[in-house]
Amino acid sequence: MAALIARVVPIPPVRGRGWLLVERNLMVYRHDWLVLVSGFFEPLFYLLSIGVGIAPLVGNFQVGGHAVSYPAFIAPAMLAASAMNGAIADTTYNLFFKLKYAKLYDAVLATPLRPVDIATGEICWALIRGGLYSAAFLLTMLALGLVFSWWAVLALPAAVLVGFAFAAAGMAGTTFMRSWQDFEFISLAILPMFLLSATFFPLSTYPPVVRLLVELTPLYHGVALLRALTLGTPSWQLLVSVAYLAAMAGVSLWVSSRRIGRVLLK
Repeated sequence: MAALIARVVPIPPVRGRGWLLVERNLMVYRHDWLVLVSGFFEPLFYLLSIGVGIAPLVGNFQVGGHAVSYPAFIAPAMLAASAMNGAIADTTYNLFFKLKYAKLYDAVLATPLRPVDIATGEICWALIRGGLYSAAFLLTMLALGLVFSWWAVLALPAAVLVGFAFAAAGMAGTTFMRSWQDFEFISLAILPMFLLSATFFPLSTYPPVVRLLVELTPLYHGVALLRALTLGTPSWQLLVSVAYLAAMAGVSLWVSSRRIGRVLLK
């Protein structure tokens, strides 16, 4: 009945209350903290197994005119992947369960919160989760001697920007999902992007057509941004990557807030 009244009687929108959903997620994960922590280990295992185990077979790569070791080359890519995975996890599968099965947001809309608060709250939580993964991984890189410049102080904000872009895009895509089977499209997009976005090999190793396609992917821009900051090879081209990720985040957030309103209030 409260949900029906909230739909019929206009309530003045209260902005900035998305943090209430962040608080709720913190209370939930307080009892499932192992699930929260587990997302940090996947990129770490990649770094240790491929970056360290295979490094003697690969040798050094040239980045910005400087020779860098293979672990130093892939570590920033794993940092970008860590931010992506942490953000995607909460704004896709978890969001879909809350939206379609737990009916959490039906109860939320019975309060003064509005669809835009749901979108911003869940994205903020995804950014906190992705930021935690990124900070832990960046400290691991520092401990392993894989950070070579003071520009790396900007790596954490850059990783949060990467997470913001993917969190907003993941939420926007989830609002179009009809069943769990539709999430195969997310895996179909994320896995090739993770493997091919200059993550494990330089962009110059790809054919020209493939290289162009890779440069259009968001993860490539995140990898390029973080790699330049941690290796100390910044250039004006990084502004293109920042603008790309910021535009992706802004457009996706706008789509998310509108789509969640349509899905919940239809």
